[in-house]
Formats: sequence, C-alpha cells, structure tokens
Amino acid sequence: MKIETKFLGEVEINENDLITFEYGLPGFPDFQKYVLLSIDADLPLALLQSIDETDIGFVVAYPFAFKKDYMFDISDEDKEDLQIEKIEDVLTYSIVTLKESFQESTLNLLAPVIININKKLGKQIVLQDNIAFPLRFPIGALEGSAK
Repeated sequence: MKIETKFLGEVEINENDLITFEYGLPGFPDFQKYVLLSIDADLPLALLQSIDETDIGFVVAYPFAFKKDYMFDISDEDKEDLQIEKIEDVLTYSIVTLKESFQESTLNLLAPVIININKKLGKQIVLQDNIAFPLRFPIGALEGSAK
C-alpha cells in the first residue's frame, strides 16, 4: 500500500510492517498505526510515520549510537502491554527534536519508544526511576555503537 509521509513523500509500505500503538503516542492518542521507515542506511535514524495522518511523523534515533551507557528497565506492565517475551524482540528508539544544524538536535532519552518487532506493538514509555536521562539530550557527535 502507498502512504504519504511527512518527510519522504509518497512511499510504498508492506501492511505486515505496521506497528500498533494501542494508546497512540503522547499528544496523539487517536493515531495508533505507524510504520518505521529508513531515512538513510548509514545513519542511526528512522521515520516513525502515522499511516493515517501525513503530518504525524517523527524522526527517531537509535539512542545507543549517541549515548553508549543508555539503559533502563521496562516495567512489568509495559512488558505485558507490548507482549514482550524475549529482550531480543525489542527495539528502542528516541524521538529527535531537529534543529537547523543537526549537531544541535536533541534526543528524548526520558521517554523512549519501545517496539516489539515480533508482535508489531509499540509504546512510548516515560522512565520513572531513572532521572539521569534528560528530555533533551544533545546529539553532538556519535559516542556509541554507530561511531
């Protein structure tokens, strides 16, 4: 099926790649179906695009590429919501706030987007126990696994 995206124009997607966010994303509870689209194979970035609304698309990043010591626990409630059976089924992304200069852009490390790739379920969680990770972490230079 073809969808119109916020940043990439019209793209062809496979319906099997749709990810359901049962609760939507914070601020967007009515939009529950998204797809992850690659922006550039050489960058740890993707587009999390609503399939229902062109203007709802978020640039997301693999946070470990920018903050190598980033780690947190997923609550039992979130594991249940996402039907997580093995940690290998989980992808973690952070929403990027883009600035004119990419080096000045920030990652939201306080509220990661968690996706169960096998069940095609996603949820943005707010970390309660770990205030060490900020809402606006400066991207700067790569320090993690993508360096």
